[in-house]
Amino acid sequence: MRRFVLLAATALLAGTAFAQQGKNASIDPDHIFFTKPVKSPFTEIVEPVEGSEFPLHIIYVETVDGLYAPIGLRKPPGKGPFPIVLFAHMNGGMGVRWIREWTQNGSWTLEQFLKAGYAVAWMRYRAEVEDTYGKPLVEGKQEGRQIFSRGPLEYEDTISIIKFVKTLPYVDANRVGYLGLSHGGEMLMKIASEYHGLRAGIASEPASMDYLAKRSPAPGTPRGPETLPVNSEEMQRKATAEARTQLDMAVAMKRINAITTPIFIQGRDRDHHQDIFRLNYELLREANKDVQWKSYDHNEHGFIFVKRNAEGVYAPDPIQAQAVTDAIAYFDRYMKTP
Repeated sequence: MRRFVLLAATALLAGTAFAQQGKNASIDPDHIFFTKPVKSPFTEIVEPVEGSEFPLHIIYVETVDGLYAPIGLRKPPGKGPFPIVLFAHMNGGMGVRWIREWTQNGSWTLEQFLKAGYAVAWMRYRAEVEDTYGKPLVEGKQEGRQIFSRGPLEYEDTISIIKFVKTLPYVDANRVGYLGLSHGGEMLMKIASEYHGLRAGIASEPASMDYLAKRSPAPGTPRGPETLPVNSEEMQRKATAEARTQLDMAVAMKRINAITTPIFIQGRDRDHHQDIFRLNYELLREANKDVQWKSYDHNEHGFIFVKRNAEGVYAPDPIQAQAVTDAIAYFDRYMKTP
């Protein structure tokens, strides 16, 4: 008891001393005093990109809990403000090295957007944590600092990134888009259910099982190949209908109904998760959302992002080129007007 009284008295005296010095401008006012805010400019590193006129700006973005997520931003010449598309490739993690590798060797798709007048950014965010989505993130205070109901998740890092790029002087804050592949596509659904600051988004091959509250398969269920040898339209319809019976529909539709962002779902005809891609689209359509669908017959999961070949050359095939052309046309419809 005596120790508690001494601590309380010390805190009271400290508070009185702060009050005598004037208004506290500190971000941490319970623990330190400043009359003027300390400047905290964001960290930015600029690097050239092989064979490109558009340099890479590596920027560290503060997330909701004060940790940092890196982005690799590139923009057309001039002052802007430019529309911007943020790109999410599957699961997170791997940090700045991932951004550098993919910027140098996997950015043909982003280059096409740059040539079309968009700023672009590869994003890195936390790695996926299984079986955690669904519980709301609630922020409280403990000893004057943040305490959360759970740890922030990867899609919440992305919301922080979206909010950050809107503050950049060369970005049009009203024209921010998102293109995510696989888990990155599912992240779009999670983001759009909780945050309404995107102008439009593309979910390419969205692995939305978690988002749609799909029941896990029985233990020991064999997993088929990622790319099926054949997946006819009739087979796709039957698989989609079966997948529908495996959802917690009340949970799925509550999430779907919260969406206001226009979304383009890109499927892949012979993907082993084509039923989920299609079902994601159908539920959005049934909820009268602004949604469109197109599927492509490509051998590679992740075909939307074109990588350099063994000779170090970008050589997109006709299907990849068409998918990227479709993506740019979709964003043009929503983002080429203020």
